[in-house]
Amino acid sequence: MTESPSPPPAPVVMRLAAPEAHQGVASDGTYLYAIDNDRIGKYRIATGKRVAQWQGDRRLFPHMNSCTVAGHDLVCAASNYPQVPQTSAVEIFDTRTMRHIRSISLGFGPGSLTALDRHDGKWWAVYANYAGKGGEPNRDYRYTLLARLDDAFRQEAAWTFPDEVLARFAPFSCSGLSWSNDGRLYATGHDRPEMYELALPQAGSRLELRRTIGIATPGQAIDWDPVETGRLWSIDRATTVMVASLISDGE
Repeated sequence: MTESPSPPPAPVVMRLAAPEAHQGVASDGTYLYAIDNDRIGKYRIATGKRVAQWQGDRRLFPHMNSCTVAGHDLVCAASNYPQVPQTSAVEIFDTRTMRHIRSISLGFGPGSLTALDRHDGKWWAVYANYAGKGGEPNRDYRYTLLARLDDAFRQEAAWTFPDEVLARFAPFSCSGLSWSNDGRLYATGHDRPEMYELALPQAGSRLELRRTIGIATPGQAIDWDPVETGRLWSIDRATTVMVASLISDGE
């Protein structure tokens, strides 16, 4: 069976270079935060200039995968990838000073924490699983999970991903998750230039796929711009560039 190609990419409206853009990007509308395993760069969108940087100890921060801005906090999903058993943590930074202010250890979980977003008064987390490096025996990409968490990061509910999306993740998993301003859920994989619009099901425990959207970058963590409508930020890790794409609403 021939594998279907990714849809044509959405138009790109901006590109900003950032050496830290290796795992993902987050936006507060004025600044971008380029994320690497153990470092974060803060960039002013209007100029593309870096205004601050945080550098951590790689032994303590082996794998930060994605972040989201909540108030003055930059809240990041972190794990011990590719080590096993998988453990995860939430790392929190002050966006004004770029200082690391708090760490919340989640310990063992249903996978490796790769994405975290704030929506509707809750935290939404992705626990990734892999068919190879960083995976655990008898639990591959099909076990990738979206969880809704309370303010103490305790699981309240969880959903699996649609089979057709999991097949596109394989052999890796979900690397990015972001709720848009109009309340739609979007996810990306590890290496395909595409994004999936998903919906919570009316019943059952499997997310529904609404559409697949082509983007100009191959997977990794994403973030919707909270100011510019329809602007999605993603990264091209090969060139360490943060990319803004204009996404249509699909209606």
